[in-house]
Amino acid sequence: MSGSESIRKKVPAGDGESLYTEKRSQFLGHVRKASTEDEARAFIAEVKKNNRDARHNCWAYIIDQNTFRYSDDGEPQGTAGIPMLEVLRREGVSECVCVVTRYFGGVLLGAGGLLRAYTKACKDALDDAGTEEIREKSLIDVSCPYSLFEKLKYELTPYEALIKNARYGEAIELEIEVPLEKSEDLQKKIKEIGIY
Repeated sequence: MSGSESIRKKVPAGDGESLYTEKRSQFLGHVRKASTEDEARAFIAEVKKNNRDARHNCWAYIIDQNTFRYSDDGEPQGTAGIPMLEVLRREGVSECVCVVTRYFGGVLLGAGGLLRAYTKACKDALDDAGTEEIREKSLIDVSCPYSLFEKLKYELTPYEALIKNARYGEAIELEIEVPLEKSEDLQKKIKEIGIY
């Protein structure tokens, strides 16, 4: 068994805000960490409530690689929500929600102007929040004799561990993913089984 490697994710370190003005329209960016869609939607509702006189409250969030949403909130399609989502993706963040509130200044900006304004407000708010990397999973490499494979598989369940990769040779070379807080206990259990 070899040492564990961490799977990391990048999340907002705190709340962030920004203000960007383009031809008298004001774009206020708001970023917060959100671990669930419910948390993201609650933050969106909070920003909308606090800025109910604004023309638009466009938003985007990424919870994990499979859970993301966005809204142009009345702006021309593709000029707000998608560009904001792309900022979050480019920055590699998850568990992140961003709302950009627009107060209309009386001058139409066109699709290109809107895209630039929403992108900048989102990026500036994320920069203001800062990011931090957190470890959420460990990967453990195990060389398991065929005779102990069924026993090992049975022992993984209480630790919420999953076999991510298996290569079959003289022994079974396994890559096991386990929640970080259970990694040390699982490694002890694997040694108890007789796998080193």
